[in-house]
Amino acid sequence: MSAKQVLVVSATKAEAEYVPQEFELVITGIGKVSAATAVASALARFLPGELPMVVNIGTAGALHVHHGGLFVPGVVINHDISSAAIRSFGHDVVDRLVLAEGDASVLATGDAFVSDAAVRDALAQRADLVDMEGFAVAYAAHAAGARCRLVKHVSDQADDSALDWPAQIDASARELGRWLTENV
Repeated sequence: MSAKQVLVVSATKAEAEYVPQEFELVITGIGKVSAATAVASALARFLPGELPMVVNIGTAGALHVHHGGLFVPGVVINHDISSAAIRSFGHDVVDRLVLAEGDASVLATGDAFVSDAAVRDALAQRADLVDMEGFAVAYAAHAAGARCRLVKHVSDQADDSALDWPAQIDASARELGRWLTENV
C-alpha cells in the first residue's frame, strides 16, 4: 500500500509530529465528536471506490500495568455510552467494532480523560487501552466504507500519571511515526 492510499488521522498536531510528509494528514481535535466529524468530512472528498485506508495514530492510557509500547487494537469499544439503556428502549446502538488487521488488544474510547485509578480499573475489565478518538474514527470510516486501523502508543497508566500526558507526547509521536514508516 502506498502513502497515497492512506489517510493518517490524529487528534493533535503533537501526536502527528513525526508523520512522514508523503501521507495525507487530518488533525481532528480531541474527543469523539471532533474525530468523527473530521474523518467523515475528509472521506466525503473521495469517490466510494477510491477510499483510502484510515490510519488513526495517537496516544493511549494503559488499563493494565503490564501494557506498554505500541498496539494495533483488533477491537474498539465506545465505553461511555449507555448501550443497555438505549437497547432497552428498542433502539440498536453500535458500541463495539472489530477491526481486521488488528492485534488482540481492545481499545476503549470515551470523551472522559481517564486519570483516576478507580475509573481505569473498572475499564480494565473490558479493555486494555483507553483513548478519546479511536472508536469515533473507526465508526466514521466504517460508515463510509473505508478500511481502518488504529495505532496507539501507551503514554501513561490512565491514573494520575496521565496528568503528565503533554510531556509524554513526543516520545509516543516518534514511535507512531516510525510505525508508519515501517508498516505502510
